[in-house]
Amino acid sequence: MEKTLQVLNALEHDGVVRRYAIGGAMGATFYVEPVLTFDLDIFVILPQTAYGLLTLEPLYEALRARGYTEEGECVNIEGVPVQFLPAYNELLVEALADARETLYEQTPTRVLRAEHLAAIAVQTGRDKDRQRVRLLREQASLNNDYLRDMLARHSLEAKWKEWTP
Repeated sequence: MEKTLQVLNALEHDGVVRRYAIGGAMGATFYVEPVLTFDLDIFVILPQTAYGLLTLEPLYEALRARGYTEEGECVNIEGVPVQFLPAYNELLVEALADARETLYEQTPTRVLRAEHLAAIAVQTGRDKDRQRVRLLREQASLNNDYLRDMLARHSLEAKWKEWTP
């Protein structure tokens, strides 16, 4: 995975993406015991087109030029299936802005904060997201004040209460 992160850092350095951070199940493994996952979810802020639209095409073109190929909804980068997810709402934009700088082996990267991973899981609302919230609550050191404020800002308090008796 370290080589994969080096490629992602190069894409950011080259301006193909403005910012990225690890999310999803792989992001959660920075805080809790690992769970089975098949891809690396990378949340990105993309440069806008002249018309203000977002498109993954320049990112995919840059990856193809580096020799990486698409496999379904992912791109295989150094043997790791990577799914790129644009920051399409205010919660994701905030999560990327507040992502935690860390090292994976010797490579710098960013990981979404545990509180954002939990809030995104609540917002997404799948059964596996409910499981992720449970694991984060049990194993991660959540900043409850920060989490409470964020849930309020993004109108997620009611669903959080449903999920966390």
